[in-house]
This record gives sequence, C-alpha cells and structure tokens, in this order.
Amino acid sequence: MRPVPVLTPEQSRSWDHSADTAGRSLRVLMENAGRAVALLALDRFARAASQGVLAACGPGNNGGDGWVAARALRAAGMPVWATELVPPRDGIAADARATALHDGVRLVPADGPWPRIGLIIDALLGTGASGAPRGTMMPLLHRVADLATPVVAVDGPTGLDLATGVQHGPLRAALSVTFGGVRRGHLLARDEIGDLVVVDIGLPAPDPAWPVLIGAAWAAARVVPFRANAHKGTRGRVVIVGGSPAMVGAVRLAARAAFGAGAGLVHVVAPEASLASIRAAEPDVQTMAQEFVGAIDPAVQKLIADADAVAIGPGLGREPGRAAFVLAVLQHARRAVVDADALTVLKAERDALARLAATRPIVCTPHVGEFQTLFPDCAVDLETAPWDAALHAAALSGATVLLKGVPTIVASPDGTALTVAAGNPGLATGGSGDVLTGIIAAFLAQGGVLPDAAAAGAQAHGEAADHAARRVTARAMRPMDVVTGLPDVWRAWARPARLRRVPIIDELPAPRTV
Repeated sequence: MRPVPVLTPEQSRSWDHSADTAGRSLRVLMENAGRAVALLALDRFARAASQGVLAACGPGNNGGDGWVAARALRAAGMPVWATELVPPRDGIAADARATALHDGVRLVPADGPWPRIGLIIDALLGTGASGAPRGTMMPLLHRVADLATPVVAVDGPTGLDLATGVQHGPLRAALSVTFGGVRRGHLLARDEIGDLVVVDIGLPAPDPAWPVLIGAAWAAARVVPFRANAHKGTRGRVVIVGGSPAMVGAVRLAARAAFGAGAGLVHVVAPEASLASIRAAEPDVQTMAQEFVGAIDPAVQKLIADADAVAIGPGLGREPGRAAFVLAVLQHARRAVVDADALTVLKAERDALARLAATRPIVCTPHVGEFQTLFPDCAVDLETAPWDAALHAAALSGATVLLKGVPTIVASPDGTALTVAAGNPGLATGGSGDVLTGIIAAFLAQGGVLPDAAAAGAQAHGEAADHAARRVTARAMRPMDVVTGLPDVWRAWARPARLRRVPIIDELPAPRTV
C-alpha cells in the first residue's frame, strides 16, 4: 500500500493539476469522489439517510462532488434534496449539478422551507477555502448546525481551514471524506472532522517529498522480530539516565516502557540517593550510581558505550552543570534519545548537539514547551504549521526531531517528515513522555533506524493509549495504563493487516475523549 500523504491546500491543487496533465479526467475524478461520499454515507448512516438527505453544494468542485453524491444517493433509493447559495457558472461542477437535477435530485432554497431530513452532505467549501465564510454562507452554516443532524463533510466541514486547522464556522462533522491523502487541517482539528476516511479517486502517485501519515501496518513492518534463539543480549541493551531524588517516577516509567517494548536489559543510571527506591520498586531493572554533575565515572562510561541505546532526560533535573553532563553522556553513546530536562538544559548548547548528531543517531523528543525552549527560532506558527517547525529544527540540529502533539511529527534532517495520529487526550498527563522515551529507546536498541524507530515508537505509544482508554477511559488514564496497553499493540501488530474495502485507502477514527 502506498503511503498516505499529508497535504497543504497548495499541494492538493498541484496534485489535481498533475492528474489533469497526465490525462486523468477531472470529471471522472469528481464522479469517483462523489460516489465514494455516497457509499460511505450509506455505510455509516443508512437509517438517517433513509429519512432524507440534504446536500448543501457550493459553486466549486467541492460542490460538484456533493452533486454527484446526491445523485448517487437518489439512485440508491434515498429521498434527496439539494440547496445552494450560488450555482456553479460552468465547468465540471455545473455539469454535475445539471445531471443530478435531471436525475431527480430536488432543489430547495437556502433560506426557504426544508423538508424533514436525517442526514446532511456538506459540500459548500473545499480544501482551498480559508478565513471565515463570507456573505450569506455563515447564516446557512448556522442553519445547518441548528438542525443537530449528522453531517458528512466533503473534504472537511465548511469553515475549517484545512491548511491550519482553524475553525471559523459552527459545523462539526460526524464523518469527513477526503481524497488521495489527508490535509494538514484534518490532523490539527480532530474535534471538528469526526471520523476521517481517505478514499482513492484515481489520482497519480503523490510526490515522495510530501510528509506522510503512518499507521499500524507501517510501524509493525519496521519493528525487528525476535529470533527463536534470542537472549537478553540480542534483544537490546538500554541505559536510561535520569531520576533525580525528587523525580524517580519518570525514570521508572521509562524503564518499564523499555521492558514493555521488548528490551532485553534495562539499566538506570541515577544518583545514589535515588537508587534504593528504584531497586525496591523495579527489581528487573539494573542500576548504577552517578551524580549528574562533574566527571562521569569510568564504569558508567563503559556501561553507556556498551549500550545499544541510551535515553537521557526523564527526571534529570535542570540544576547547574546539567548541560555539560548531558553532552558528556551523548559523547559516549552510540545512539540516543534526548528528552525532557535534557532538552531544556541544552538550549545554549545547540551547536554542540549538532556536532554530536553528525556522528551518531540522535532523536530529540520535545513537547511544545521544550521545543520553544530549545528551538525558539523554529517555533513560528507552531500550532498551525508543526511540520514546518519540526523540519526546520531537524535541519538546524542535525538530529531527528519528534515533536509531540496532535499530531506528532517526526522530522529528519534530510527534509522528510512522518506523521503519527494515534492516541487520545489521556496522554496529556505527566509521565506519558517518559513512556514514549522508553519505547523508542527499546526500538533503537533492537536495531531500529531513525526516523523509523521513533515514528514506530510514537505509533505504538498512541495505540497503547487507545487500548488503555477503552479499558479505563481517557479521563482516568495514567501513564502506567499505557505501558499496560503495549501487549495489546504487539498482538494486533502480529495479526495480518486488515484489507480495506475499495476505494478506502485509510481511516482515522475520531479520538476517544472520555
């Protein structure tokens, strides 16, 4: 299965143009798109559709998709009406409108009486729309929203800027159907789009330079399976550096997650004052004492150098001298995950980080606050353009940058970006990032390569959170519930990938929020 691109509106328009240039009729693509919308509307909302469907159609090609969907639903026996503010002047959208009306779709005025309906097709404005809807569009959107009827959106609910994820209108979709790939705004506005389904309508192969959305099948294919004769040395040696006396929980969570992701040996390097509680609570974790200032003990140096992966940062603290200590640890590590306090203390040492990243694989895993501290010059439009921010930071640092958020972006110095949309609001708790650090460290220790190991780790982390939310709810979920959800992920990944029904390429259910 080809990767699912994550598009800007400009890239979406370019893709349509390349299809037209290649001789792929835009009228045929519109027919495919509208029929897919109708198919999914019946698949998800058959009972509601049987009560009547209203297609709200705009004057552009998005409206043309709506007219095709209306005609297809009418042919399937549904009672169908359409409404519009302005009809399309000419072109393929006007042709789709004329055909739908000829085939029995009834037109009702936007400001007049409407029949009783059970489902709305929103095809008013498409991918290229930006800013607040103007003129009589906003009153129409409020009228649709006031019906409290399920909305199937073509591309996305009208008023949602699919470049930035900013919602300018009152509509929320129960289902959004989009074509060929996801738009950035889909992933930035998960509350607005409902379930997202990506369908194939016959577009050519996407530009390989575009960011892509990964999923379970992609991640499972990049996790190294165990051999029958595996032993603790071949399953990956992970060293986690952190756990100041007041923050022992962070390093414990990272260690448990590393074991949960299959590491064969997990060591924790922490101050002597922290070790008694770690040893008592985590008998399967090996420990070594090291203060986080001054020279690194030779035994610790050897432990770090022999490790397959080192994670530094959970519970490290930010006291004076921490930056020099972090750089010294990275100097001895073969491959490393840098997280939490280790990121914050390196804010004045970014050049030194870049020199180290040029000689060994390093992944930095900041949340938004840590990103703003370490990469303040890259944090412009961080909420609406995280792909650009993460790619800029990766280019400056030479490291793989995993920017946590909704979605999570894994950016490489070579200019490629992977996108992870798994997970739910239950991950918005202290300690969730420590769990992610442990998973990624285990994948790196088992032979994974960056950026794939980081993206696969984020996908596993998000899926484990989704399993946990089904058990304990997103509201009650704690980081250890995510670790407990990892076995469910590995079982699911071991099963053959589920074949999707044509024309569906990918599906992204709305996140669990309770």
